[in-house]
Amino acid sequence: MKLDYALLTDLYQITMAQGYWESGKGATEACFHMYFRDYPFKGGYAVACGMAQLAELVEGFAFSEEDRAYLASLDAPGGGRLFKQEFLDYLAGYRLSVDIDAVPEGTVVFPHEPIVRVCGPIMDCQLIETALLNCVNFETLIATKAARVCQAAQAPVAEFGLRRAQGAAGGLWASRAAVVGGCASTSNVLAGKLFGIPVSGTHAHSWVMSFPDEISAFRAYAEAFPKNCILLVDTYDVAQGVRNAITVGLEMRARGERLAGIRIDSGDLAWLAKMARRMLDQAGLSDCGIVLSNDLDEFTIQSIRDEGAQVMSWGVGTKLACAYDQPTLGGVYKLSATREPGEREWTDRLKISESVGKLTTPGVLDVRRYFYCDNGRLAGDMVFDVNAPGDQSREVIVDPADDLRQKNLAGLCSKTLLEPLARDGRTVLDAAGRDAQAARARAQKGLALLDESQKRMLNPHTYPVGLEYGLFERRRELVARMRGIA
Repeated sequence: MKLDYALLTDLYQITMAQGYWESGKGATEACFHMYFRDYPFKGGYAVACGMAQLAELVEGFAFSEEDRAYLASLDAPGGGRLFKQEFLDYLAGYRLSVDIDAVPEGTVVFPHEPIVRVCGPIMDCQLIETALLNCVNFETLIATKAARVCQAAQAPVAEFGLRRAQGAAGGLWASRAAVVGGCASTSNVLAGKLFGIPVSGTHAHSWVMSFPDEISAFRAYAEAFPKNCILLVDTYDVAQGVRNAITVGLEMRARGERLAGIRIDSGDLAWLAKMARRMLDQAGLSDCGIVLSNDLDEFTIQSIRDEGAQVMSWGVGTKLACAYDQPTLGGVYKLSATREPGEREWTDRLKISESVGKLTTPGVLDVRRYFYCDNGRLAGDMVFDVNAPGDQSREVIVDPADDLRQKNLAGLCSKTLLEPLARDGRTVLDAAGRDAQAARARAQKGLALLDESQKRMLNPHTYPVGLEYGLFERRRELVARMRGIA
């Protein structure tokens, strides 16, 4: 879905761009990193998403004539026009020149490690900041919620939150992110068309209510969709609805067809699912599955399963597509290094805060993921500077918030996580890199390599993430110097 990404930004990004242009600093190179500080949903991981839309952002970034006319119409609070005509003329031929590296979609990620790195002219880096954060924050949040829901479900999950999603664009990208996180399908037909993801759906209560009686509605639906027949049985009375579904299921069997399932969308879902299972089995319809929906989340699903309900699949809407219990990921985009044109060396940049958690890390950063060579299980992540990767014989990570918490990762296998997404303002992410189903498989593989304690819904064990030892020392020295205590 094409958007006007150039204006999908905060106004101060464009005012800063004019300031850089006017002061002659527009060509200063900068390096920014996008990361998040806290685990979403009080869990133990996140699933990265939004890189396909980020590639679309790069491809569609330009200031149209209409964009420039709008900017020209803006008034400064103190009087006169906010933007100079010379600057707007400069934007007419503007093109991005950034290099972007990011973790592949579906990668399991953790706080305080870069998931996107942007290097290039500082003006370019600033102009794409807001839109980048908008797509990666939101889609990572939804993909993570989906992963948690699917982990609890242990059966296919269909996402159908479009009707309550945060607008058309939010609903569209939420559907894709839900599949990246693990959902088997979505009810969102446009998302299916645009992103090549499976769509699913049956019928609503209004279908049943539009017929003289429930069994007539069931028979009509079975005739219309004999190969995709799941009947919603809770319009009037669930027990009677199941009995009517059994009647229709036996009629279908006599025709050489099969009732695929029944859906329950209200009431005590665990109790009703167990009742329905007994009734279906007693009628000889053991191959008819049960689908549950109605304001589900990972905790409700886990509770229903713990009570012994046998569920073929789940339908999850509002609490997935809207990330009901956490409205935002809280990812940030911070400057970490600059260099002037013609220079080879980067200059460290650091934001110092009274809060240790908001202290940034200098350098041009990447993440090295360590895993046990024999089984591939994840052991820890090291944030390092690509221009000073450190002593490979001393592979120690240091918790950035507590230097007494360290872990030695020497002797383990490793790989770096950031991969090229754009070079010189042109997307290099191919079709495979944008494929939602491939990202879904990547997420499932990554989650399987985590320890079970790190995937607990409540109070999970913390996955080790830290700074490369030399980088930690460099940051500490820089902080001390900036505070005048070196």
